[in-house]
Amino acid sequence: MTTIISRATWGAQPWDGTPASVALSQRAEFFVHYDGGAHVTRTGYAIMRAIEAEHLANGWSGVGYAFVVDQAGNIYEGRGWGLQGAHCPGHNISGIGVQIAIGGDQEPSAKALAACRWLYEEACRKTGRTLVKRGHRDGIATACPGTRLYAWVKAGMPAGNYEPAPNPGGSLPGGDSGADVARYQVTINGLTYGYGAKGNHVTKAGEALVKAGFSKHYTSGPGPVWTDTDTKNYQDFQESLGYSGAAADGVPGEASLTRLLGTLPGKVTPKPAPPFPGADKFGPGKNNASITLLGQQLVRKGYGKHYTKGPGPRWSDADRKNVRSFQLAHQTLAGDADGIPGPKTWKLLFS
Repeated sequence: MTTIISRATWGAQPWDGTPASVALSQRAEFFVHYDGGAHVTRTGYAIMRAIEAEHLANGWSGVGYAFVVDQAGNIYEGRGWGLQGAHCPGHNISGIGVQIAIGGDQEPSAKALAACRWLYEEACRKTGRTLVKRGHRDGIATACPGTRLYAWVKAGMPAGNYEPAPNPGGSLPGGDSGADVARYQVTINGLTYGYGAKGNHVTKAGEALVKAGFSKHYTSGPGPVWTDTDTKNYQDFQESLGYSGAAADGVPGEASLTRLLGTLPGKVTPKPAPPFPGADKFGPGKNNASITLLGQQLVRKGYGKHYTKGPGPRWSDADRKNVRSFQLAHQTLAGDADGIPGPKTWKLLFS
């Protein structure tokens, strides 16, 4: 049984603005990344905390990858299956980004490759399609994921005779067994759901399933630990909403959980938009931090396809094109879609 170490378990900070949700039906690519030019020497949860600190410093909401795999074969949750990534401009919605935590000419371990391959197979199963295998450099001009990993991706991501670590997150509580029962976790508004998740919010989800008439698999409870019976009952609930296939695997998503509970617990009040810095900060020849902030937010919102590098502080035609794409996508801005952000564009972009 392969498990994914949740954000709550490795100690993630609350999202600095929750990333947008992405439906599994929108996923078409699987991107492999590495950490950069230097060897990774950290181990365990320290790997994730270092990545988180770097990505928060970039102005992102938190870890930009969907998952990170370490050399021991442990799989850590970043954005998970259902949140938009921040790993490759233009591919953050269509692509699931996974970092293998190595750098430079560091050799990836067999366990790491096997775990990454397992994630790929799981992504294909959940989306119901064969995702295109890509290295980061296939989406943007970069050396990532390095020579060794890129060669592995181009070879088809073989895992040899190795299997992923059977339980990289440590032992989890039992439940009725079954190979077809999904056993992974997701984090929604800072609360973890799925096999092994613990807390009063798990009990409340189970009680809501009982109230809604989806409790036939319970023999006791529901209780504060998510087991296979919770998964099966939740799967029945998902199917009642019209979900099927990989979308009805019994692990909550934001949309179905909202339908069950009426509201999402743990909801964080969004931060107000930063003050508009003024139109004089944008346009040809401009170079300032506001342009970087603008570009990063465009990427977060899924409007970064024209970037081939960056975004950065120097205004480029890619900034203009991405702003214009955002403006054209919003009816209130489309009439003045000149690619230069004004107060209305700025407010809507950061809302």
